[in-house]
Amino acid sequence: MRLAITHATVYRFETPAARAIQTLRLTPRTTEAQLVDRWRIDVSQDCRLVAVEDAFGNLTHTFSIDGPIDELVIEASGEVVTEDTAGILHRTRERLPLAVFLRITERTPLEAPVRDFAATALAESVGDRLAALHLMMGRISERLAVDPDAPPTLPNEALAAEAATPEDVAHLFAAAARSIDVPTRCVSGWRFDPDDPADARLHAWNEAHLGPGLGWVGFDATRNECPTDRWVRLAVGLDALDTCPIRGVRTHFGEEAVETRTELREISVC
Repeated sequence: MRLAITHATVYRFETPAARAIQTLRLTPRTTEAQLVDRWRIDVSQDCRLVAVEDAFGNLTHTFSIDGPIDELVIEASGEVVTEDTAGILHRTRERLPLAVFLRITERTPLEAPVRDFAATALAESVGDRLAALHLMMGRISERLAVDPDAPPTLPNEALAAEAATPEDVAHLFAAAARSIDVPTRCVSGWRFDPDDPADARLHAWNEAHLGPGLGWVGFDATRNECPTDRWVRLAVGLDALDTCPIRGVRTHFGEEAVETRTELREISVC
């Protein structure tokens, strides 16, 4: 599947900003499941993008701008050719040992309810961790409605909630999988829905490492699916802070308004 993607974020300032320093994780990498055919990042203000590969293998770009800045537009766009590998990625850009992906973070603490949830799934799967992950993915999907506007929740709170953001669903899955000693990371990216192409926004899911035979396997607990050719992988990390598409500081007084627009469309191949 060939997908054309446009992801634009617009910042508007009540009073002109004096300075902006931003780090972007807005460039997908080529893997065995996707080929980045072309890609570009455009910034509305004059600046120089400095490219650096971070510790997780993500391609980041950093820039700084001196004001006054009334409006700042950051747009990433391009085409990605995807392939259905049933969520399996044998080889990715690895700079860190697998043990790193067993670490807890402020957003993925291992509380007793999460440990019990994961331990129950592992016991019912007779110690088969792949089966346990599929079982947990299904139960999280059944239990939680996905609401991008839901208040932030920690994994143990999400278990008791009725709805959670895609990022917090991924945090819950990551914490549960790590509690049964499966290295797990959070992933940001996009999911194309041919039945509702207008519903395009940044998405979140997980990858868990299941040994040298399988490598990293994707699990999307918001959909109860392993990623197919409809998913475009953008960035990975221990939690959503590591995969956030734009992070930085904008120095200004007054209110700041942020708008994000995303468009995904399938391109026919003649």
